Amino acid sequence: MPKDILSMYEHELTEFVLGLGEEKYRAKQLYKWLHKGASLDQMSDIPKKMKEKLEKEALIPGVKAEEKQVSEDGTVKYLFRCYDGEYIESVFMRHDYGNTVCVSSQAGCRMGCRFCASTLNGLKRSLAPSEMLSQIYEAQKDTGERVSNVVIMGMGEPFDNYDNVVRFIRLLNSENGLNIGCRRISLSTCGLVEGIDRFADEGLPVTLSVSLHSPTNEQRDAIMPVNRRYPIEVLLQSCRKYFEKTGRRISFEYALIDGQNNSEEDARKLAALLKSNLPGMAIHVNLIPVNPIKERDFRRGEKKMTENFVKTLEKHGVNATVRKRLGADIDASCGQLRARKYETNAGNQA
Repeated sequence: MPKDILSMYEHELTEFVLGLGEEKYRAKQLYKWLHKGASLDQMSDIPKKMKEKLEKEALIPGVKAEEKQVSEDGTVKYLFRCYDGEYIESVFMRHDYGNTVCVSSQAGCRMGCRFCASTLNGLKRSLAPSEMLSQIYEAQKDTGERVSNVVIMGMGEPFDNYDNVVRFIRLLNSENGLNIGCRRISLSTCGLVEGIDRFADEGLPVTLSVSLHSPTNEQRDAIMPVNRRYPIEVLLQSCRKYFEKTGRRISFEYALIDGQNNSEEDARKLAALLKSNLPGMAIHVNLIPVNPIKERDFRRGEKKMTENFVKTLEKHGVNATVRKRLGADIDASCGQLRARKYETNAGNQA
């Protein structure tokens, strides 16, 4: 069975190339080509006979753009088709500090967060490291611009695909790959405690973001099923241990849903919760006005409500920012393009 060579570490690729009967130095050439997003045809210094062996023994499960939306602010949203026909989404964003790609780690999601379109059709499967890397390489080829930052915040729960996501991060960080520093990589989790605890021992100083979205278990149960397994106090205990072990600040994501979790009282409860459970830790809350999706009745509150929420948090000693909305004029929130594709395909089959 062909091997996924884009998911291999450099030493693993070296063993694979030696197993083909090729010289060791060929592995380094091949590794560099792979992490430029090149096809076999484009690898100009790889001999023909080696390419013939690779065609039989190797696999590069990349992704292909099925649909693309470009925002007036330069943000690009991609619907990618995987080798087996599954669909995933990625977003390319331009910032003053460089270009960022938001990658998916799974085709769909089984976490069931009610405000997110990624979960509407459930989880189909997890992605290989090669498929995560390919999202970045395809975006670079399409835009002609280098990616310097990566956020693992697209479709899927990264810690539900733990081993592949960690391998993806290490490949991103590889000197002969994209060589993106860990501090330029962010990972967002809905709060899988075993994943947070395990990740603390990986020695990867990425920025960890935890999706909190509510100051009480009752509220969080209603919008995030994961809370029934890992209540807020259990999650925050894990966050405290993570900080103590790594010294890395955790960012807490909070989707503001009108009439559900965006009142001043909610802000006061959130500040008290974080300060009492995370003493001595620099706390940052990233506020995200919810993206409405037609399958749910969640609405974004008025701008003044958001401003009051920020002021209340800061008054109680918690640093907060409102996430800048990029791609507001396109379907730039997770899962929307994919959900529409499934809907269209179902209509065509009816």
